[in-house]
Amino acid sequence: MSEEIAMANDTTVTVVGNLTADPELRFTPAGVALVKFTVASTPRVFDRASGEYRDGDPLFLTCTAWRDLAEHIAESLAKGTRVVVAGRLRLSRWENEEGEKRSAYGLDVDEVGPSLRFATATVKKMSRTRSGGDGFAPEAPADDPWSTAAPAAA
Repeated sequence: MSEEIAMANDTTVTVVGNLTADPELRFTPAGVALVKFTVASTPRVFDRASGEYRDGDPLFLTCTAWRDLAEHIAESLAKGTRVVVAGRLRLSRWENEEGEKRSAYGLDVDEVGPSLRFATATVKKMSRTRSGGDGFAPEAPADDPWSTAAPAAA
């Protein structure tokens, strides 16, 4: 799969919800990382009859990410994690074995991160190496401002 650039006519969406299972990391025959995961987003709706909020109908959205992002998702997120996912909405169409036409929406992920509404997170920047290998250095360079949580001295 070649690098894609989001076009003006792509439908971009942001979804906040919880992962329904651990992300599934796979590799294409060419060795390209691919991860799939499902986000469940349940709206809160006000019930005028009871005067209380209740859960609305949930949305289950299958998300797909590629390459480094796929590996980072698989290493960082797990079932139940509340996430914020942004990407391009895609419609898939197919016929099942009985010849019935089916369709489903999915999300080609551009960005994902943990929601910090009910949790905290520690960010670790991945550094590239030129040596090949797995593509990541075991430690950040000494002058990397992301390598520590404390602000740099002025």
